[in-house]
Amino acid sequence: MKYTDLIFVYIFMTALIPIYFVGRKTAYRNVVLVAFSLIFYAWSNPFWLLLLLLSITLNYVFARLIDKNKGSPGAKIWLACSLVYSLGMLIVVKYTDFFISNINGWFGVDIPLPHIVLPIGISFYTFQIISYIMDVYWGKVQVQTNYGRLLLYISLFPQLVAGPIVRYSLIENEIANRRSSSEDISSGITRFIFGFGKKAILANSLYDIVEKYFGGDLSTLSVAGTWYAVILYALYVYYDFSGYSDMAIGLGRIFGFHFDENFRYPFVSKNITEFWQRWHISLGTFFRDYLLYVPLFGKRRQYASLFLVWFCTGFWHGASWNYIIWGLYFGVFILIERLIGSKRLRKVPPVIMHIYAKLIIVVGFGIFYFNDESGGLAALGTFLGDLVGACGNPFMDIGTQTSFMNNIFLITAAVVFSTPLIPWLRAKLQDSEAGRNAIGVSTVVCNALILAGGTLLLVNSTNNPFLYWQF
Repeated sequence: MKYTDLIFVYIFMTALIPIYFVGRKTAYRNVVLVAFSLIFYAWSNPFWLLLLLLSITLNYVFARLIDKNKGSPGAKIWLACSLVYSLGMLIVVKYTDFFISNINGWFGVDIPLPHIVLPIGISFYTFQIISYIMDVYWGKVQVQTNYGRLLLYISLFPQLVAGPIVRYSLIENEIANRRSSSEDISSGITRFIFGFGKKAILANSLYDIVEKYFGGDLSTLSVAGTWYAVILYALYVYYDFSGYSDMAIGLGRIFGFHFDENFRYPFVSKNITEFWQRWHISLGTFFRDYLLYVPLFGKRRQYASLFLVWFCTGFWHGASWNYIIWGLYFGVFILIERLIGSKRLRKVPPVIMHIYAKLIIVVGFGIFYFNDESGGLAALGTFLGDLVGACGNPFMDIGTQTSFMNNIFLITAAVVFSTPLIPWLRAKLQDSEAGRNAIGVSTVVCNALILAGGTLLLVNSTNNPFLYWQF
């Protein structure tokens, strides 16, 4: 089940909200959320639910044992058991085919691929479990002795399958004691609907255009057509993922949970370091806190640690070489910016920095697109050649001109909403009572239009992918 499935919007949520709010005690509401979260996760494949429950149960025990043996070698042993199980399960189900296919290619053998179906959300909930276990080991949070509360933390459906990666410390108190004010519910519904519109209206429409270009013969694309498609693909990934993050944050807010932001208008960044401080923030902070500063290479080997972080960032996204290349690609530019230094970078004219950042970001998403299923590294090579006209194709073609003009309103909306222009206008209007009234009325009208428009598009659509579903 996805947040943009109409059965989720109009049946699942319609059933959940009255059942949840009919009781006032947190314990009752936790039971309701756990029950609906487990139904939500089991909807696609009940077996995946068993894997989820097994991971939660084992790590509940491991955390208790770590806490019981705190300060002794036993704590490290149980920490190792937890990490070996959690990371081992993730590696087996997500990367087995990748490792075997590479072994087959390198050594000329023919080991059959098991083709393990990846449980949805396993990358997200595994990292949540690891963050909890590590924080218990480091003494940053108290171990959760109530199994039901830990079950709720990990299985909570708003963030279970697509993030953001929510730290236990962030919602520890809200699990035990929370309330949903009218402002929480109103803001949560609005945030969910705006995320719904990002995904159902903008992302899905952009994806259709991209597939017409990159889903066909790349060798026939013009230079302008290639740039056009990859720019729209970068916007698609942003709206696809940030839309789901908005829906998750909105759903959490409805039920009294306050998740951190996962995207902060990343395309306004002036450099790549800033971009990754604004893009998929929960993943970046996870690697920063649990990997970058772990002294695997010693304190002086910061570059090796940086390499490890960006290798893992790429590999986390998928079992394909293009994702590894994509992660290391951004790591190289972050390293370059670190060597240059922030003071020197600030002396470069902002216009030049913005152009530099957009070029690197857009090309990076082109690398991200061409995984093994869509042609792999050969297709990536053709794409990079098309970007600079090295394949001998024309600079412009009539098809790209026509597509751009036919979709000018969609593209304009996608560009505008990827900037903080709307929040800036809202902030200005907040200064007067008339402005606040206008915001209230316009929010209701926009919510109704977005929900109706997104619903109509989904009813008539045969394609409603979510990119990060596979991660």
